[in-house]
Amino acid sequence: MVTGYPVTMAEGGEFGRIARAALTARGMTIRAAARAVNFDHAYLSRVFAGKQLPSPQLAQALDRLFGTGRALVDLADRLAEAATLSGSAPPASLGDFLPEEDPLTPLTSRTGRRIGMEDVKDQAQRVHALRLADDVVYGRDLIGPALRELRTAVRLYRENTHSDSVGRELLRTIGELAQICGWISADAGQHPEAERIYRLGLSAANTAGDATLAGNLLGSLAYLASNTGREREGVEMARAASDGAPDAPPRARALFLDRVAWANAKTGQAQPAMRALAEAHEAIISDYDGPEEPTWTYWVSTAELEVMDSRVFTELRRPLRAVPLLRRVLGQYDATHTREMALYLSWLAVALADANEPEEAAATTERVISLSSAGASERTADRARVALGRLMEYRGVPEVDSLLAQYPAA
Repeated sequence: MVTGYPVTMAEGGEFGRIARAALTARGMTIRAAARAVNFDHAYLSRVFAGKQLPSPQLAQALDRLFGTGRALVDLADRLAEAATLSGSAPPASLGDFLPEEDPLTPLTSRTGRRIGMEDVKDQAQRVHALRLADDVVYGRDLIGPALRELRTAVRLYRENTHSDSVGRELLRTIGELAQICGWISADAGQHPEAERIYRLGLSAANTAGDATLAGNLLGSLAYLASNTGREREGVEMARAASDGAPDAPPRARALFLDRVAWANAKTGQAQPAMRALAEAHEAIISDYDGPEEPTWTYWVSTAELEVMDSRVFTELRRPLRAVPLLRRVLGQYDATHTREMALYLSWLAVALADANEPEEAAATTERVISLSSAGASERTADRARVALGRLMEYRGVPEVDSLLAQYPAA
């Protein structure tokens, strides 16, 4: 099935009509429904208007909300199958994922001061400081300061006067800030908020004419969708992000391709995933004479690409490839980055379980739980639960039983 494509009213209109009727019958707004089902408001608006096919997860959530049994799930399946068979669904593009309303429209009457490039440089420094902070301070501990910075930057752009060039740089800064704020929100488990912030950043980057930054925002949104039950939509977003920035510098290009690989792995599509991994490695070492790499790619390296390789191998249940790679990467990783250590160890634990090594998988899972004990990152907590769940198959192995007895709720 294909769920991330924009569609015609003929394809999506029936679903939107039924959903709008159920919404009206309950006296709800689309925004209220979005909050109730934990999906982005802009995404629901496009689905209800018949402009985008619903994901299976959204259809299921709406059936529960409206008490419509499986009516919307079955209809979503039929519409997606029809669109696929007819070939009527064109590839998605970046523009398909922009928010419907422009959240960055300058105020009609701006009473603030005139701002210049020094103000932009100050904002850029604050953004990079926030990125560096995210390496050691996580999710719920960092989200408050991060969102304050984003609100300040948006007000600076909307309420003050500036030249066109300064305005573009401010928008670029807002886009970068939105990307890190969206990442932090997702790390805190606030997924609808993260999606709203990513779309704000996507609008800023698109308005600024920065295709590479827009690709980073849309790729981040793809990663979020892939990890929160919207896997097929994640594939379409990741492809649109990569296709929309063909001239991106090597590290950025490699990052976009890694997200394509992950999105495909989450849908079980092995060949597209492996192909994207290979292209990412080629991209990062390719000859390039264009603009400098953006600051936000500072962390992208061959070692980080190998981390994604190993995660994709684990997701595709190929432990013989995943385990040696994860061990090598973890042996060289900065131990002060405890969240990343916990996340990468969680994939090692799952890969070891897949390789029929339950004792070692249990020991590795225990390390994941220990590193996750601070509780500020919902990502690490979720991965610890995944690793524990994978061990359930090995009940009866003493090491596994001991660990599961310590964490029965998980």
